[in-house]
Amino acid sequence: MNINNIDLLVENPDTPNVFQLPPEAKRLPAWRLWVPLLLQIGLIAAVPATAVYTFVTGKTVVLQTVPVDPYDFLRGYYQVLSYDISDRTNLEKLPGWKDLPAEKVHCPPGVVCAEKTHNVKPQISFYVILEAPKAATNPGRPQAWKPVRVSLENPTNLPANQIAIKGKYNSWQMEYGLETYYMPESEREKVNQEISEAQRNQRQSFVVEVKVDKTGHAVPVSLWVRDRNYRF
Repeated sequence: MNINNIDLLVENPDTPNVFQLPPEAKRLPAWRLWVPLLLQIGLIAAVPATAVYTFVTGKTVVLQTVPVDPYDFLRGYYQVLSYDISDRTNLEKLPGWKDLPAEKVHCPPGVVCAEKTHNVKPQISFYVILEAPKAATNPGRPQAWKPVRVSLENPTNLPANQIAIKGKYNSWQMEYGLETYYMPESEREKVNQEISEAQRNQRQSFVVEVKVDKTGHAVPVSLWVRDRNYRF
């Protein structure tokens, strides 16, 4: 507030004493508000947009789940699943495993370490190449695709019956972003009961249908328990 404004207030005591910005202060350009806001909206929308892209353009793949504990399958409002291709002992049998970057294991004095063990570095991402089944053996539900090899890079020119799915290795298993599913409350107990009954006769009794795009990203589509299908 300059001197002239002070004099004006003194001469006019009835004038409310309201703070005013000096004339040189200018309003911030509108773009300084909208640009950060749009960037934040874009970041929030990027995750579902990627999932939609994968769902629309991806190839349908069926993954074999591993047996689960029915009491551990339901955790509140979501389900936890694991797959054959999540288990390191299954992956290390595949071609390409020993080509992945390994970490050095230091043996304590007096301890003999296994020389043939290839300890892949934790937290690295690589691809598992899956191959479609040659013929359907169970008309009630789709057949699981079989892992045939692993690769550090996303392979190109795969045959039509193969697809590469990307995962991250966490030192003991692979994670594909397909481990947690949220389902309607009305179906959770029903699914849990179906799996419990199915596993009494056949341990590997349910599979998960997913969509995998050309980058290896996967999104869940549905869960098959015997001949019954539950959409995610």
